Amino acid sequence: MTKRIDQLRTDGSWQLTWSGDDLDEAVFRLAPGTAEDRGALVERLGADTTDPEQWEAALVEALLTDPAAAGLRRLELHLTDFHHSARRAAQALATRSWRRLVSLYFGHDFEHLYEHHRTSTGATIDPLSRLHEGFTDDALTGMWQALPALRELTAEGGLLFDDIDSATLTDLRLRGALLAHGAVFPTKAPSLVTLRLEITSDVFGTDCPAEQLEELDPAGFPSLRHLDLSRSEFDPGDLGTLQALADSPILPQLETLSIKTLRIADHAADGDPLAALRALAPAFAHLTLTVAGEIEVEGATRTDVTRILPTVQA
Repeated sequence: MTKRIDQLRTDGSWQLTWSGDDLDEAVFRLAPGTAEDRGALVERLGADTTDPEQWEAALVEALLTDPAAAGLRRLELHLTDFHHSARRAAQALATRSWRRLVSLYFGHDFEHLYEHHRTSTGATIDPLSRLHEGFTDDALTGMWQALPALRELTAEGGLLFDDIDSATLTDLRLRGALLAHGAVFPTKAPSLVTLRLEITSDVFGTDCPAEQLEELDPAGFPSLRHLDLSRSEFDPGDLGTLQALADSPILPQLETLSIKTLRIADHAADGDPLAALRALAPAFAHLTLTVAGEIEVEGATRTDVTRILPTVQA
């Protein structure tokens, strides 16, 4: 263990797991109990202490640039001052090739997408102030190219990345609208097999446009087989979302599809919800369709619905 790693452990923000003499897993989240001593630690690490909202970034950089971290297999970065630390974490990741790192969490907590975020000093960050600019400069730094072994990524937040440009990802979980221009899905992910999206109304009460689903196409996602939307809500409601999925060119290659609810009122289906479902049913006949929540189709029983959509699981 290096002297720097020993210093970082005293702060408590890094939780480290070792495999023999090798650092195997590292989880970062600012520890509130050691905040008073953090400035002194940052100074001992040789970083600038002028701005306390930069201290988190200094702690992240200190571990990621330490030789002991080179063999990390799993990394989690739960950021608080992400207006500084997201970019500096991306830069630190880009300084070496992480040949064993297969699993990464990168992001920040939030209740409502685009809400003002509280920093470590009590100030606020408005994520929308970085619309189209983003927070990480990942395209410029070459962060994704430095992660040749990455298989699993969980990303959480708003407008963090320019894109998620990984050719090796097989499992991707997204919470929020992660791309700088407000898009939900990356441009391409050629090895991706499983995609999970969690997105609900943002801080303004706006639901995700179903047009975002059009970004999923076979050219960009040739390996995608499992699409989990069980924690997502789209602006046209459940029937409109099903219609968008039925029209999506990605649908024929899917083996499983999960949606949050199946609630259809008469007024949403020209007075005949079952007829609307019958028209859509052939598009979903080849896959397993899971409904995580309520199945409420006006004028119909659950049995009526499953008779039309026999692959539905609830």
